[in-house]
Amino acid sequence: MNAAQTLKVFNLRHTAGREQVLNLFLNAGHALAHNDVENGLGPDHDRVTVYRTLRTFVDAGLIHKVLDDEGGTKYALCRDACADGHHHHDHVHFKCEACGQTTCLNEVRIPTVSLPTGYDRKEMNLLIQGVCQDCNK
Repeated sequence: MNAAQTLKVFNLRHTAGREQVLNLFLNAGHALAHNDVENGLGPDHDRVTVYRTLRTFVDAGLIHKVLDDEGGTKYALCRDACADGHHHHDHVHFKCEACGQTTCLNEVRIPTVSLPTGYDRKEMNLLIQGVCQDCNK
C-alpha cells in the first residue's frame, strides 16, 4: 500500500506534506526521530508542521512512539491494528550501538508483568541495546 492509500485507510486528509512524511517512514525500515524527519524533508517544511504531522499520525494509530536510551523520542510505523490513539505494542525495540538505528522487533514480545492492585498499565517499553544484524556482518 502506498502513502496516499494509507492516509485514506486511516481517514487522514491527504496533503503533500503528510505523504512525504509517511514515505520517509515507509522507506526507512527503522524508527525516526523528529530531526530525522525534518532532515529527510529538507528546508521547505517547518518544525511545527512536522511536529503536528507526527502527532496526528500517533493519534490516528499510524505510528507509535519509541523511547530511546538517551531519553528522546523516536517514531515507528505501527504494524498491528492501532486506531484512535490506542496503541497495542507489546514488542521489543532494539537500538544498535554501532549505527544508532532503533528497530521494532515485532516478533519478540515483552514478557507479562503483573502490577500491584491499584496500578493500571497504559504503556510498556522495552529497549534492548547491542549490535544489529547489518552491523554484525
